[in-house]
Amino acid sequence: MPGPAASDNDLTIRAAHPDDWPTLVDFNCRLAEESEGQILDRETVAVGVKALLADAHKGRYFVACRSDRIIGQLMHTREWSDWRNGDIWWLQSVYVRPEERGRGVLRALYNHLQQLAEAATDPRVVGLRLYMEQGNDLARTVYTQLGLRPAGYEVLERIPSRS
Repeated sequence: MPGPAASDNDLTIRAAHPDDWPTLVDFNCRLAEESEGQILDRETVAVGVKALLADAHKGRYFVACRSDRIIGQLMHTREWSDWRNGDIWWLQSVYVRPEERGRGVLRALYNHLQQLAEAATDPRVVGLRLYMEQGNDLARTVYTQLGLRPAGYEVLERIPSRS
């Protein structure tokens, strides 16, 4: 169950609604192109976004709005940690419209998620994590300012092509 909306002057943070999917798809495609130089298949992204919005067990999106216009997003998913007997919440699909960057939008989204994580008791949330593209020094600076630190892990993957 999403927590209450948070507000800071004209900035409001709320759980994404199912009808927000077109903006979330657009932001995800922009994010991939800006941060990794990848052009995503919008149809695939749309199906993925809608699947998450329909099933909170997959994760949740939160959006930042000014005057009812979505200007930023943050998604989180869960990873069970047997070592810690609790959930680690992963931050993903973080995006803020270029004209809104540097105005506290990401900080507001992050603070909202952090407050929800700290308030969660069942299952217990034991921490927050994110991954980012190597060499994204600007993102590293921003995330460090939010209090996130290198975890000492490398992410390895195998994602076969579906073509």
